[in-house]
Amino acid sequence: MFIAMNRFKVKKGAEIAFEARWLDRDSHLGTVPGFIEFHLLKGPEREDHTLYASHTLWRSYPDFEAWTRSEAFRAAHRDAGSGKSLTLSHPEFEGFETIQVVKP
Repeated sequence: MFIAMNRFKVKKGAEIAFEARWLDRDSHLGTVPGFIEFHLLKGPEREDHTLYASHTLWRSYPDFEAWTRSEAFRAAHRDAGSGKSLTLSHPEFEGFETIQVVKP
């Protein structure tokens, strides 16, 4: 499996608008081969921002790469640069190959 994460430093006071952008958009992920699940995570508050992360789980790294080159990806990110900036900077991407999985 492969985990793709983006970390966002959301400006103080912009949290509700940031969450609404994610909750109101069509991600197109459900139609993509190899996609397993998505999570939007809210993390700790800092002096000037609140940390968020988007977290997607993929069957494999090649499946994730195919998504980044797909029409579904372009459609999901079509409006990403429009509107007022709610973050302090561009998101930080982190990709992880799964080494071990433990289940109950």
